[in-house]
Amino acid sequence: MSASQLIVLVTPVFLLLMALEWAADRRRGRRSIALADAIGSLNLGLLSQTSAAFTVVLRLGLYTLAWQHLALWRNDAFWTTWYGWLLALLLYDFCYYWLHRMGHEVAVLWAAHAVHHQSQHYNLSTALRQTSSGALFSWLFYLPMALAGVPPLVFVVVGLVDLLYQFWVHTEQVGRLGWFDRWFCSPSNHRVHHAVNDDYLDRNYGGILLLWDRLFGTFREEDPAQPCVYGTRGLLNSWDPLWANAQVYASLAQDSWRTRRWADKLRVWLKGPGWRPEDVARSHPKPAFDINDLPLFAPPMGTALRVFSIAQFMLLAAGAAVFLWHADNLPRPEAALWFATLLACQWALAAAVQGRIGMGLALMVEAGALATATSALGWIEWYWLFKPLAMAFAITSVAARLYPSRDGGIFHPNNGKAWLLLLALLASLAGDVALMLPGLFLPGLGAFLLAHLAYLRLFRQGVPWFAARRALVAVLAVGAAVYALLVLGGLPAALRLPVAAYVLVIALMAAQAFARHAQLAGEVPGTRAVAWGAALFLLSDALLAIDRFVQPLPAAQVGVLSSYYAAQALIVAGLLRALPRTSALARQHISAPHPLAEA
Repeated sequence: MSASQLIVLVTPVFLLLMALEWAADRRRGRRSIALADAIGSLNLGLLSQTSAAFTVVLRLGLYTLAWQHLALWRNDAFWTTWYGWLLALLLYDFCYYWLHRMGHEVAVLWAAHAVHHQSQHYNLSTALRQTSSGALFSWLFYLPMALAGVPPLVFVVVGLVDLLYQFWVHTEQVGRLGWFDRWFCSPSNHRVHHAVNDDYLDRNYGGILLLWDRLFGTFREEDPAQPCVYGTRGLLNSWDPLWANAQVYASLAQDSWRTRRWADKLRVWLKGPGWRPEDVARSHPKPAFDINDLPLFAPPMGTALRVFSIAQFMLLAAGAAVFLWHADNLPRPEAALWFATLLACQWALAAAVQGRIGMGLALMVEAGALATATSALGWIEWYWLFKPLAMAFAITSVAARLYPSRDGGIFHPNNGKAWLLLLALLASLAGDVALMLPGLFLPGLGAFLLAHLAYLRLFRQGVPWFAARRALVAVLAVGAAVYALLVLGGLPAALRLPVAAYVLVIALMAAQAFARHAQLAGEVPGTRAVAWGAALFLLSDALLAIDRFVQPLPAAQVGVLSSYYAAQALIVAGLLRALPRTSALARQHISAPHPLAEA
């Protein structure tokens, strides 16, 4: 049985214990568990486990290689005795202490480990909030075990024991435990580890034993007079699992790019977290940390969204469990495809919980990801279900906004823009269905031509035609190059005129979308998302045409469909952002800034 399969088997135990913790928390009135935060942490736990399927070479392969060629003493019989297992666990916990400590003292290692500390709550879900990039460097810290001759199997087992032990210490429901707190990692002293209070910062690194902290001067006892404040000193303010893993790396890369001294470009990564070159600190100052100014990130969730998020996460967890159970035996391309599908669904769930997109659009992204995967794998019946379903969810998400609102807005029923968007989506749905059926390529092309004309007209609303001349020239040049490639590659003569018209319309649509962004950026939200969505439309259609008429492309369906659904999602999300929110819940919505996307 693999480590991934063991995690699958113990997951129901984790969920049961979290349910018991929630019940105890409610009974005591602590309110230390928030649904959105718990889902965010569990989402990151799923991502950590699914991504681990691709880092086994780093986590175990390099260890095995070192054990085979560099071990100073090989005696497997010793390591499989009870005292050998105990010694191996002791060695592992010692190595873990130094990995954990360096994870707080070296910036590039903190970039990976910070994920585990980002939650502003402290409960059992926090224990499962794990990094997806830790394997990049963590293997280095366990090489002493390989040199000591600890067999890979023993290494893996004691590593799981050390990891699973640490689950129960992430709770506020267990108080002080007397003598146990002095020698073992416990809820009390691990709460200290997760706190950002000055007196608690960077303390209590031990995984099982606190002996290491006492030996090396990093132990700190929890003080009832000084309650722990959780999180990081640079708040995440997002449920996005991708951004959670990238946040600190992005900040370090930004500082490394900005500083002028070459030595500082390296020091940024190797110094302690929070260190910044002097020139960057002057030119791009950050506010000083204030423990009394750490607002809790908690976008409001209505009842429907709460039910939706729970149901969606349970489906995601089931999908991840199936993936983990079979991941070791899947061909790498197929495993990568399913991993990407799960990741897209995880992102969509997080975006919906945060309020960045609606539930309908989240379902559209998920159905689009499943349509892409099932098409690439040849699961035709499932593909026929998910492909039209994706656009049906997009249409539903827009139609739901057509009800009259007292604030009006561009999607008021009396405003034709909403109906143009619906027309574009309905025509896209018709095109999707036509292209799935044999002999309906031209009707499908006609349907998508109508969709692009509707988008073109929609992007014209409120702005001049093709105001961004450079974008117009660039997009037309790309369209002309694609068309020339098609003609030279053998595009049938009967299709040359309709394909030329199609290429021209989609190129003009993309150019107008960029013109709209140039004119309205800063005034109307979502214009950048719409522009990039239109550009992805051009890419998707180019890949489809090249694959069909010039030369079969590797993984063509993945490229065509993923860019197509990304295009539709970006356009719909960008346009819906321009609609004023009118409900009381929406008016209270807290939208966290996100540096990677506008929509």
